[in-house]
Amino acid sequence: MDKQENPSTTLPLLSTSRSLTGEAIEEGIQIERNINEFKHDQLRACLVQQGKYNNWGKRVFVEEAKKQVWLAGPLILVGLLTFSLHIISLMMVGHLGELALSAASMATSFAYVTGFSFLLGMASALETICGQSYGAEQYEMVGIHTQRAMVLLLLISIPISVIWSFTEPILVALGQNHDIAAEAAPYAQFMIPSLFAYSILQCLIRFFQTQNIVFPMLLTSGITTLLHILVCWLLVFKSGLGSKGAALANTISYCINCMLLAAYVKFSSSCSRTWTSSFSKASFQGIPALLRLAIPSAVMVCLEMWSFEMIVLLSGLLPNPALETSVLSISLNTTSLVWVIPEGFSGAVSTRVSNELGAGKPEAARTAVYVVLCMTVSESIVMGLILILIRNAWGYAYSSEMEVVTYLASMMPLLALTNFVDGLTCVLSGTARGCGWQKIGAYINLGSFYIVGLPVAILLAFYLHIGGKGLWLGILCAITLQVIAFLVITLKTDWEQQAKKATERVYESKVVKEMVF
Repeated sequence: MDKQENPSTTLPLLSTSRSLTGEAIEEGIQIERNINEFKHDQLRACLVQQGKYNNWGKRVFVEEAKKQVWLAGPLILVGLLTFSLHIISLMMVGHLGELALSAASMATSFAYVTGFSFLLGMASALETICGQSYGAEQYEMVGIHTQRAMVLLLLISIPISVIWSFTEPILVALGQNHDIAAEAAPYAQFMIPSLFAYSILQCLIRFFQTQNIVFPMLLTSGITTLLHILVCWLLVFKSGLGSKGAALANTISYCINCMLLAAYVKFSSSCSRTWTSSFSKASFQGIPALLRLAIPSAVMVCLEMWSFEMIVLLSGLLPNPALETSVLSISLNTTSLVWVIPEGFSGAVSTRVSNELGAGKPEAARTAVYVVLCMTVSESIVMGLILILIRNAWGYAYSSEMEVVTYLASMMPLLALTNFVDGLTCVLSGTARGCGWQKIGAYINLGSFYIVGLPVAILLAFYLHIGGKGLWLGILCAITLQVIAFLVITLKTDWEQQAKKATERVYESKVVKEMVF
């Protein structure tokens, strides 16, 4: 008779197996790190002796800058094309009348605050785990993490869709105009299917980005935007759906982009190592661990995005609310447009940092951060000067009323300064995502925007009677505090320790997968 296995002996063996595996991994990591450090020190000593160390440092800087520009360029264009989908829809709806445009704008803002921002933030967790897994050459785990995130975001989309079903009573409860709320409700409800497509799309974008595969995303985004113009026109003006057709067009465009990217994953050899199979048991396991990173990531993103929306709402309580709301809305739109550039660099440095930390190369990760900071400072200065130079003409792109144009012209230097500070914040946030500092980032954003920024904005606008500029100055104070906090943390970072944490994070998920299956 076979001897029956005793559970009491099996569990200690399993625990011992985990421990031995972890020790072996740690020992191997340390040996490789010591070898890399020895080689690096030898190379540095040799170059110093030959008087070539400075030239070598410049060469490393230039090579890193090339890598980041190669990544950031397409990401910037992808961001612009994605941003343009809702702009095109609003432009089409604008031809249906003032009420339709106001309702569509309200519904779009409501959708971003209650849904899209949260999904975007949760998907950003993949920049950490997929990027580090790819750097550690655990290619199969990149696909598995992406599949887990897809499952998670699709599940999260269900309660969000329920919230969107009650758009009208929620907007009315928030004090919005009844007519606008009634018109905004069907627009939001027709966008409910877009939640599920958007969830898949954001996961696929991170899947490609963390592997440095960016040009397919640029191609599919360009095709989607061109098709969106046609689809939106047909649904708005020819189908009889009106403004609801624009909302439906957004859903269709997200689906088209998803299908194009999925086809590339399926048929391209560049994804064969990372997407090795369709959804399996592994795709549904490890979701709690993913949540521990995804929730702080979502909170980090949402806290910042919501604060900007709140100052627009607060502007409606100022004297002459029509003027204040118009100018602050235009200011927010302008900064969002300019912000796409540092956001591209943010995605690039997130990928570079996560890849290098996963590969156990802390010096390369640190170099990537310094390079992106230098490039962002240069870009922000140039864009700031452009904003100042066009300050007297920019308002005419939005309004023919001199009061709006003059007020906006006085705001433009403030927007230029905001662009400079926010650009630094953007790339430092990318560094945080690459390292896995989302929880720290969430605390920083909470303190910066809600303990300092918004109270200062209210004080300046309503008690010191500075008006809309006061609201914006409050947000600028928040961003300044945010960038100082991120900068201090980044400069004091022990990159060796971050590389160790990245390796532990990667191999922990790998070991669990191997032991389960």
